[in-house]
Amino acid sequence: MALLQDWRDTAYSQTADQKTLQAFWNDYFQQEKGIYEQLLADPDTVVKGTVKELAEKYGVSIQIMTGFLDGINDSLVEPNPIDEMTEDTEVSLGFDKEKLYKNMVDAKADWLYGLPAWEQIYDEETRKALYLEAKKMNTIVKGKKIGRNDPCPCGSGKKYKFCCGRNA
Repeated sequence: MALLQDWRDTAYSQTADQKTLQAFWNDYFQQEKGIYEQLLADPDTVVKGTVKELAEKYGVSIQIMTGFLDGINDSLVEPNPIDEMTEDTEVSLGFDKEKLYKNMVDAKADWLYGLPAWEQIYDEETRKALYLEAKKMNTIVKGKKIGRNDPCPCGSGKKYKFCCGRNA
């Protein structure tokens, strides 16, 4: 069975009781934090290896490493083939720092985007700007609603209801 499917079956199990699942995620988040602390200590070095080698390097199980790779994949410069990944698949952890920070904010992972290592990478002003950018990414801004008696936005000079509003 593919590693990713095994990870998702465990992490998002519909049959596991709530306490077990909560304990699983708490454990995962602690291990994830440890991996990120090591990666962010030297953010310009691209870490490469097989899934098994990386799991050993960071002292985590292959399942936890699979979950980590699933989570970081959207922030990588070159995404890994996580769908068909096995223990011997060669992967890279070359991440885009800005994208990673924004994705952490978007995931509401304050234990990750609040890591002290980010202070060595970006100054406070840059972190605030990236934080705001990430928050705005998913914000939908609706334009002003056109009233029926307002001038038509097409520029004809007619009321909206007698011009383009007729077809609406």
